[in-house]
Amino acid sequence: MKKKLIAPVFLSSALLIGSIPVSSVFAHSVDSSEVSRVQASKEWNEKASVPLFVKERFEQKFSTSTPTNALNYLKKNQSKTGITNPDKNLKVKSVQKDELGMTHVRFNQAINGVNVEGSEVIVHFNENNELVSVNGRINQTIVEHGVDTTATLSSDAALKVALTSVNATEELTYEPTTELVVYPFDKENHTAFKVNVNFMGDEPGNWFVFVDANTGEVIDKYNGLMHAQENKTQKGVGKGVHGEHRELHITKVKEPKSGTKFALADYSHENLEGIFTYDAKNDGSSGNDTLYVGNSASFKGDYDRAAVDAHYNSEKVYEYFLNEHGRNSLDGDGMAIVSKVHYGENYNNAFWNGSYMTYGDGDGEFFISLSAGLDVAAHEMTHGVISKTANLVYRHQSGALNESFADVFGVLVDDEDWEVGENIMAPAAKAGGVTRLRSLSDPNSVVVSNAQRAAYGSGVYPAHMDEYYNMPTNVDNGGVHVNSSITNHAAYLIGLEIGREKLGQIYYRALTVYLSPNSNFSDARQAIVQSAIDIYGEGSAEEVAVQSGFDAVGIY
Repeated sequence: MKKKLIAPVFLSSALLIGSIPVSSVFAHSVDSSEVSRVQASKEWNEKASVPLFVKERFEQKFSTSTPTNALNYLKKNQSKTGITNPDKNLKVKSVQKDELGMTHVRFNQAINGVNVEGSEVIVHFNENNELVSVNGRINQTIVEHGVDTTATLSSDAALKVALTSVNATEELTYEPTTELVVYPFDKENHTAFKVNVNFMGDEPGNWFVFVDANTGEVIDKYNGLMHAQENKTQKGVGKGVHGEHRELHITKVKEPKSGTKFALADYSHENLEGIFTYDAKNDGSSGNDTLYVGNSASFKGDYDRAAVDAHYNSEKVYEYFLNEHGRNSLDGDGMAIVSKVHYGENYNNAFWNGSYMTYGDGDGEFFISLSAGLDVAAHEMTHGVISKTANLVYRHQSGALNESFADVFGVLVDDEDWEVGENIMAPAAKAGGVTRLRSLSDPNSVVVSNAQRAAYGSGVYPAHMDEYYNMPTNVDNGGVHVNSSITNHAAYLIGLEIGREKLGQIYYRALTVYLSPNSNFSDARQAIVQSAIDIYGEGSAEEVAVQSGFDAVGIY
């Protein structure tokens, strides 16, 4: 008798999310006082993240597209934007000029110089220095009531609390960071240290922990794991997981005791630090990871295959973002692209940990080596792009958008179909009917990964807001994987009308120009519509296709 296999995974910043107990969610009825509390929380949260989208009918002309002139506009239009005292309450975060000649000035909302977490405003100038629109999100509760930003706790003490709270391993992937912020959470604006801790091990994490800057208590936390001599690059060859012949860029290296070797290190791309593939040696620790090295320029052994595909696919994704969008690596500034293969023991996972991609070998039952999927590589690397641009918070609708944009670019790079993960499924999984992880074309055809998630919806991926999964934060980070399929399906419908290339141009612009950390589905629609207008014109077939695609999935 064949075992019935249900896919246990979701592609993600961590490709897999482990089973999370539902606990007592259904154990009691909700009384009237509980309803009142929830309603009050909802009202407060709406004021804590007020969406903003102002489009000028008649462009406001300025001499230059600078932060100063952006602030001048905001000061004169406070009643229109809802932003009071912008010169006091906004800090310049970045200034970006794009290929259309437009300039985008991005501000953080701040109080007493302390950034308000997730609250950003973006002012957009056209090529003629005319201000055409403003969008983002503002915390109105801070404007109305203020916040005491005094911190009595030290950043070192906050770091110790954070490390303990997430059971961090002794060995960290990189130096932790701490930043004093105002963090809106649970009906209060907290002055807190935002601590980012990253580690590998059996349960790798890219944790963001918010520690009260006065009491030392953990306010909130979430795992953002999105699951010596001059070297000269030369050509090499290899065999991929599925047996494909791969041409590779590799580097000849000399080792003192063993002579000449060949490393999966690619220095061939101008203004790029390099593309590197490491061997994680199946031990679950980053301490023993080494650059993948072979005895010849031919990498065709069975153990080589995962590394060959990771190295090859990394270059393909790099070339896509460079050639299609003019983006030099994940950060746009030539950062090194690093992959690690053979992670863990029979590890059914692949993830972006905030710095590099990591691929497990699979258990042979559900997955084969996860580096075999070009769409998987594109998905994980897109999480890197997202973290360097809109930085969508990895929870609820903003987290679902994070997953969705990663999926969309996954199928744009691997353009054979509109499915995600079809090349990493093991024979046994396929025999049980699990042939891919998600489908942009037909979301309902894929079953969600476990009964806990199914308890909040129909048990299949939703294709419309009528099928939305209302999940608590402790289940799938509030539905980031499941609900991503709604906006995925919108992208598919748009792509059918205008083609993949235009879809990519519009989505890349929305991600890098208009979206901000707490953007929700409605914000995404506005951003993607505006991006279509920017590139192709108001009333264009492209704008109509975008509007229709979102209408079709119930995002209005």
